Amino acid sequence: MLLVTEDTAKSLIGMPEAFEAVESVFAAMANGDARNFPVVREALGHADALYGFKSGFDTTAMALGLKAGGYWPGNADKGLTNHQSTVFLFDPDTGRPAAMVAGNYLTAARTAAASSVSIRYLAREDSKVLGMVGAGFQSAFQMRAALRQRNFEKVIGWNLHPEMLSNLEKVASEEGVPFESVSLERLGADADVIITITSSFEPILLAEHVTPGTHIACMGTDTVGKQEVDEKLVAAARVFTDEPAQAAQLGECQHAVAAGLVDEQSIVPVGAIIAGTQQGRASDEDITLFDGTGVGLQDLAVARRAVELARESGQAQQIDLG
Repeated sequence: MLLVTEDTAKSLIGMPEAFEAVESVFAAMANGDARNFPVVREALGHADALYGFKSGFDTTAMALGLKAGGYWPGNADKGLTNHQSTVFLFDPDTGRPAAMVAGNYLTAARTAAASSVSIRYLAREDSKVLGMVGAGFQSAFQMRAALRQRNFEKVIGWNLHPEMLSNLEKVASEEGVPFESVSLERLGADADVIITITSSFEPILLAEHVTPGTHIACMGTDTVGKQEVDEKLVAAARVFTDEPAQAAQLGECQHAVAAGLVDEQSIVPVGAIIAGTQQGRASDEDITLFDGTGVGLQDLAVARRAVELARESGQAQQIDLG
């Protein structure tokens, strides 16, 4: 079995590699060539942590495996990332373990890649202002990936704890783009693309905040009960996702579906846009919304690519399991 460490994964998987892996697996899902298995996600009853498994099988890439991990909210006080995960890949012909891949960085990279895929295929071509809701660990990945999809001239941001917005300002400065802290009302009015990346359990962005033509990538809701935008905003948008069934169950769509405002059958997999079997944005006036719930196949795709590159460069460690 091969071992790919966190440092090795960081050195090998940049935004281009993550984007390509996620884009490909979304298309495979839409074509019926890749399947996610049911998610297991539970509260541990210890350390306020959520823990679970995401798994699946991509027959085009022959990627079989799972990601184990979750969310430990107290980790920041220990100098650790709140999200902790490890990806395990298996030989689909024998079931034997093939690789163990550190998943913390890769989770952030594939999450950012998913939202940037949605921006490439759904945002207006003339989008100039990027709005960020949330300023935690994953926000930097989200911003860097988004800035590569359109010619953004400015980044504006809002966070529940304003002192954390310096994180976004630092990244924007490194990317050579001006940054401004704004109110939610201003953010909704001015942003052409909005990324929400929080752990909120109540709506932050409301329908009245958002103007026609906006693309919204909701990337924080991946658990029953979480919510970043209100149901009316979801209902007002043309809705796309990584996997419709999961979006309706535990993604941003869960509340609108439960309220009868959105029919699960109307939620379009973004892979169908990539594959060219369904239409994305129909007009510059559409509000488009991508519900990025995070699926196991994304993790397997980037982990498999990391293993390939680590093997080619001699950076994968061999473990003999007997």
